[in-house]
Amino acid sequence: MTVERNAQRLMGEGWLCAESVLLAVTRAKGLESPLIPRMATAFCSGLSRTCGACGAVTGAILAISLFAGRDRPERELLDLAYAPTQHLVEGFTAAYGSTNCYEITGCDFRTPEGQARYKDTNMRETCVECVALAVRLTLEALDDAGCGERP
Repeated sequence: MTVERNAQRLMGEGWLCAESVLLAVTRAKGLESPLIPRMATAFCSGLSRTCGACGAVTGAILAISLFAGRDRPERELLDLAYAPTQHLVEGFTAAYGSTNCYEITGCDFRTPEGQARYKDTNMRETCVECVALAVRLTLEALDDAGCGERP
């Protein structure tokens, strides 16, 4: 099973966007922790139903940070995480025109109407596609940056 399919399967099991991306990427790279998926939960549903950033994107950025982030304050280490994140954001924006949950789905998850719209228009399929793309772009970016198994 591909990592993208694994992320989609995780969504089918009840995990949300950011959680599914983070779990799929970290498992594919050999990292298991009880903190995963907990650290991603509040990023789901457009930053906890605030019409904010797409959870697939934020989960991917969390994964990038785990494998390419700094563990010392030297500024020259920033590009190790910034370059993969830029690749992710550019690729995702090219595909969906935005990295914002509300702009992608048209659903305001704070309201019953927005939640109903999500279900009625089968927007979940779009989210499943977003999750797969975020995983693919993240793994490409990490591989291009030479970020293997870490920490």
